[in-house]
Amino acid sequence: MAASLESLRYTRSSGLEVLDQLKVPQAKEYVRVDTAEDAWKVVRSMQVRGAPLIAMVSALGLAVEAQQRLAKGGSEGGQASAWLKERMAYLKTSRPTAVNLFNAMDTLESVVAAADKAGSSDAQIYTAFIDAAEKMLEEDVQDNKAIGDAGADAILAAMQAAGRGDCCARVMTICNTGSLATAGWGTALGVIRSLHSRGKLEQAFALETRPYNQGARLTAFELTEDRLPGTLICDSMAASMMQRYGIDACVVGADRVAANGDTANKIGTYGLAVLARHHGVPFYVAAPCTTLDAKTLSGAEIPIEERPPEELSCIKLDGVSHRLAAPGISVWNPAFDVTPASIVTGIVTERGLIPRGSAGKASFDVPGFLRDGPSSCKRQKTA
Repeated sequence: MAASLESLRYTRSSGLEVLDQLKVPQAKEYVRVDTAEDAWKVVRSMQVRGAPLIAMVSALGLAVEAQQRLAKGGSEGGQASAWLKERMAYLKTSRPTAVNLFNAMDTLESVVAAADKAGSSDAQIYTAFIDAAEKMLEEDVQDNKAIGDAGADAILAAMQAAGRGDCCARVMTICNTGSLATAGWGTALGVIRSLHSRGKLEQAFALETRPYNQGARLTAFELTEDRLPGTLICDSMAASMMQRYGIDACVVGADRVAANGDTANKIGTYGLAVLARHHGVPFYVAAPCTTLDAKTLSGAEIPIEERPPEELSCIKLDGVSHRLAAPGISVWNPAFDVTPASIVTGIVTERGLIPRGSAGKASFDVPGFLRDGPSSCKRQKTA
């Protein structure tokens, strides 16, 4: 089963376009991204969101601009390396929590530094950067499908152990972690897609994900567009759903996974994990290796982005902002929360599940997984 939605459209010859997610589901409109500054703007404004996609659009946006310079001759007196590094530093300032962006820029900086050290010309440095960014795009979709298969295996194994091996899965998720959050297929929603492709999905339950409504606007859109069996519920209905009807698993994405397995994800994820623990529902985090951050020891060190108060106090209809909250009320609007590793059942990557740490069920061994795991995971630097 292929996902029909495209979060981005890219070729070296035609450039980059991204789906304007602020207009979904009312419209499917694509915005051109011709420069690093364009990429920064679409990420900052939330026209593009989702940790893997933020990294991909940032890398490809700069690749498009590098291609433009290359088309003009690519000779800049040996300044290509310095210019690319300055642009990558700028791109890192768009949003602070999603570590994929920082990991992608670090990887690309290494490519540029290696080309520079080898005495490459400006044109060769630009080409090396573009090739590396395009390779990231290719690997993102492959990795997401591998995450989907590994997550489906974990959920079906848990159902078998619970005596529901002959049943189809009832899975709950929050935020949007599908084709609209990645280059394709998705992470947590990719797990749901993989279950469906095996004929093992009964129903996907999508939380609306207030206050930005990524679940209601985006995940529900993906479920209907790709004809996946789905039901939308508001965030406060999750406990009642688990209690009254039963859920086989929760699966969520991540914007950053700390060294001990603490996970930053869209606000509301922590609450969902607490509910899952109370009701005995397995709770899985689905994330590529680019989301793992061995340099950050625990969730307490993860920077949490705070969004404008208007996202909570107002709602936009047909492009017009309508105030919901009483004028004068103060607003606290963190974009993310941190789920402790101790209440996470498993962290699913493209290379399988991360093992538990030496502290047992209280933590995961993220540094060891990055250090000793397959080569695609080793690309991420440990502390």
